[in-house]
Amino acid sequence: MNVCVLPGDGIGPEVTDAAVRVLDSMDLGLHFVYGEIGLAAHTELGSALPPETLEKVLASQATLLGAVTTPPGLPDYRSPVIELRQRLDLHANLRPVISMPHERSREDIDLVIVRENTEGLYAGVERVDESRSAAIAERLVTRTASERIVRLAFELAQNRDSKRRVTLVHKANILRVTCGLFRDVALEIASAFPDITTEEMLVDACAMNLVQRPEHFDVIVTTNLFGDILSDEAAALTGGLGLAASANIGLQRAIFEPVHGSAPDIAGTALANPMAAILAGAMLLDYLQVQEAGDAIRKAVRKAMADGRVTPDLGGCLSTSDVRDAVIGNLA
Repeated sequence: MNVCVLPGDGIGPEVTDAAVRVLDSMDLGLHFVYGEIGLAAHTELGSALPPETLEKVLASQATLLGAVTTPPGLPDYRSPVIELRQRLDLHANLRPVISMPHERSREDIDLVIVRENTEGLYAGVERVDESRSAAIAERLVTRTASERIVRLAFELAQNRDSKRRVTLVHKANILRVTCGLFRDVALEIASAFPDITTEEMLVDACAMNLVQRPEHFDVIVTTNLFGDILSDEAAALTGGLGLAASANIGLQRAIFEPVHGSAPDIAGTALANPMAAILAGAMLLDYLQVQEAGDAIRKAVRKAMADGRVTPDLGGCLSTSDVRDAVIGNLA
């Protein structure tokens, strides 16, 4: 099976190398193909997502992405991650949030945030008015995208050995048209799943409840920007972004990545936590229907954490490669 690896910028190459080495140690018959992406690719090749990189992604069964730098002041630069999501129609972003064996993690958390991944405010429909005194962004919410993301969330809740609850998160009291459409569609879909408990929550209330009682949640489904913010907040409850992995899922393609950014301030220092990238690799194995191997990686990561084999962001003193080796050792 071909796996495309896109290391990207900053700490991306370091954490993807760790994840690849963990995957390679399991002798699963994976063949890794590397591509260029991000700010370095833009500087060297004139494109943050070169055509040859897209070809490699399309020719692979799954893709592992490291991190990219998206500078706000570069006018001809657009996030290649958002471009990949839209061009490959990776409509669902899945971010599991699970308690970890570490003092910085809250207990009894086992939830997943299901985020619409192709539209909303991230659709990139922006303009400046003729007087150049106002900037305007259009928020795109469609029935089709809302239907498929909400249906996926309910199907996921059916297959989880958990609370069987879906929380619909929106702001329809203020964003009455866009969130209103999302809410209407979501409630229509919910009626087809009477075995699943459905609740609604305004996004600000959800943010508060995630802090106060995260153990209440099972599956949260929401629009693009809300999902992005809530999932970063939720990651802080279980140890931080260094442990947060995500999946970008479409009907034919999937890209897996750590949630954290490129962190250029620690690039090359060997301080980057590779666990999020390694856990993204475990999600990649689930997608390739090698779930037993994915579970083994998750178990190995948890043992490394329980043994205190962690990087400085979690209070440890190990390097990126030390943590990688600890995880590989736990797989032996």
